[in-house]
Amino acid sequence: MGSFKYAIRDASRLILRHWGLSALTILTSMAVFYLIGASVLLVLNTRHIVNILEGELSVQAYLSPRADPHETAQKVTGIQHVVKVGIITKEMALQKIQGRVGDWTGVMELLGENPLPESLEIWVDRASSVESVALSLSAMTEVTDVVYAGKLAEKLSQFSHFAGQFSFAILIVAITASAVVLFNTIRIAVYSKEEEIGIMLMVGATPTFVAMPFVLQGIILGGLGSLGASSLLAFSYSGIIARLKDILPFLPFLENGTVVIELGLILVGAGATVSLIASLVAVETFTKRAMRPL
Repeated sequence: MGSFKYAIRDASRLILRHWGLSALTILTSMAVFYLIGASVLLVLNTRHIVNILEGELSVQAYLSPRADPHETAQKVTGIQHVVKVGIITKEMALQKIQGRVGDWTGVMELLGENPLPESLEIWVDRASSVESVALSLSAMTEVTDVVYAGKLAEKLSQFSHFAGQFSFAILIVAITASAVVLFNTIRIAVYSKEEEIGIMLMVGATPTFVAMPFVLQGIILGGLGSLGASSLLAFSYSGIIARLKDILPFLPFLENGTVVIELGLILVGAGATVSLIASLVAVETFTKRAMRPL
């Protein structure tokens, strides 16, 4: 208990002694973890939008006059990546067109009968599967034509993949930057007490006892930075989403505040963990050198 009180007291003194460097470390850590949180939210929103759009993305397969729509639908259900199949009769197709272009009474009087073919509306599990399903449908003798948003499906799949890679790259760079800043901060604090630490080690103090104040200093600085980043992220996210909805009202963004809170808790834990590792490495490097025989 006494050792812990000493560590807390000494860590506080180290932070106050190097208050300028401590403030810079907190601000840097805050910026880094805000960037990490923003990139994670970007990926979560991208995946959410892609999943919603993929659920609405369908392939239209037009049937030949001799094809039985129910038998064909049963056959299409067995195609890999197909999750749902709907039958669109001639009457349903006519109602859809009338709903879009208005009254077709005059046109139908000229044609005599409904010229629209029966078709199937097929939903797939993800955007990248649309093209393979469309190729399978084109090979069926019951199908005369296949229509699908091939470019949209391809772009959705590519964007989702890019967003994941981009976020991973930012995560690696940001965590590395945070670890380097915290490592240097603790190393400066260690060197400022180099003579005192050397004496403590010579009179029998354990490396753990010597390292504890510096490790606590790192955890406090990293934890405060990540906590500030989480608070700023929670404060700014709703405003950013509201602005994006004004610009892109047709996209379904994540508006669940629980996601931001959970992400904030993860960021605080990650900040404390990165700080702990960086502090341990910095102190261990020094104490190993200090304990070498002359």
